[in-house]
Order: sequence, then C-alpha cells, then structure tokens
Amino acid sequence: MRIIKAIFMKQAKDMIKNPMVLIQFVLFPAVAFVMTLLVGNNLEDLPDNMFVTMMSSVFAGMALITSMSGIIAEDIETKSLRFLVLAGVKPHQYLLGTGGFVLFAGSLTSVIFALIGNFTGTEAAKFLAIMIPSVAASVILGAAIGILTKNAQAAGGLAMPFAVVIGFTPMIATFNETVEKIAGVLYTQQINVIVNDRTVSLSRPLTVIGCNIAVLTLVFVFAYRKKGLKG
Repeated sequence: MRIIKAIFMKQAKDMIKNPMVLIQFVLFPAVAFVMTLLVGNNLEDLPDNMFVTMMSSVFAGMALITSMSGIIAEDIETKSLRFLVLAGVKPHQYLLGTGGFVLFAGSLTSVIFALIGNFTGTEAAKFLAIMIPSVAASVILGAAIGILTKNAQAAGGLAMPFAVVIGFTPMIATFNETVEKIAGVLYTQQINVIVNDRTVSLSRPLTVIGCNIAVLTLVFVFAYRKKGLKG
C-alpha cells in the first residue's frame, strides 16, 4: 500500500509539472461553464445542462483515454518505469498507483461538472454514479493502449481514434437519432441518458457501463499478456 501511495503521489506531482495533461482536466469543465453561462442560460429552447452533458462525455472519453495512455507510454519511453521496477515496484503496484490517480483526478473533475450543472442532490448522485464508472472504463482502455505502445507519440496516435469515437459520438447523438441508437452501446452515451431523462433508472445505464468495463478489462489483459509492463 505504501508503494501504491508513492506512485499515486508521483503522478500527482508529474501532472502539476505537465501542463499538457493538467489542462485536459481543466479545459472541458471550463468550456462547459462558459457555454452554459453565455449560451445555455440565454436560449430557452436548448435542453437543460446541454453543454455540461456534452463536455462531460467528451472528457470521460477523450481526455482520460489519451491521458492514461500517454502517462504509461511516457514512463516506458523515458525509462522511468525501468527505474521503478529496479527499485522494487511491482507492475500491479505501478498500475494501481497510476490508474488510481487518474481515476481520482477524473472523479474530482466529474464533481466540478455536477456543480456546474446545478444538479439537485439526487440528480448529482445519479450523474456521478454514471460519470465515475465511465472514468474508470477510460482509464482501463488508456492503460491497455499505453502498454501496447513504445512512446508517448505512438500512444497518442493509437489512442486518438478511440478517444474521438467514444468521446464525441454522444455529442453527435444529441442531434441525430440514428447515431443515438448506435451510441447506446457506449459507456459515455449513458451520461446523455441519465441527464436528459431524469426519471430513468440507473440499472440499464450501469449495466451498459459494466459490460463496457468487462470488455475493456479483457482488452487490458490481452495487452498485458502480450507485452507486459516493460520499461
């Protein structure tokens, strides 16, 4: 546990030093806040919290996949991971510490989205019940991509198509019924479901997210068995 905590703190310090990663956890809620303030509150025909929903799904999908994959790939590229292994850090400790930090940071950003959306207590709880597992799903996928690539540039190239599809499809689904039906299998689309219909039960969205996490965990296991965690 002490080693996992040390890795967690290392990633926190690295994030503060790396504005390219840090900005992704600030940019999307900032855009949601500005667009809600300047546009959403002035147009009555727009759905409530439209921009919060859009930006939170983009954040949960796009930002977290690229962040997690980039962190692992960069540690491999700079040989930081090799030094950690030589220092006695086990692969699962590294992954739990690194993934735990990204999950924690993503969860904090999710809370900020909930505050921007002015959700009531029950609405906020339902929103976070969908957002945080979605963050976890992206962390798992990002970890798999990071393991499969040799450097941060390659990780970005491989992660981007997944990030664009998973992050932006729910946004497109807001304006297109056909895309909305297809997007129903994505964990990020469940954010739209729970915000746009506040009477809906959590059971189906959570089931969809659970299935996504199960599939992505299998992808991660495949990636780990294929390449391991070599620095």
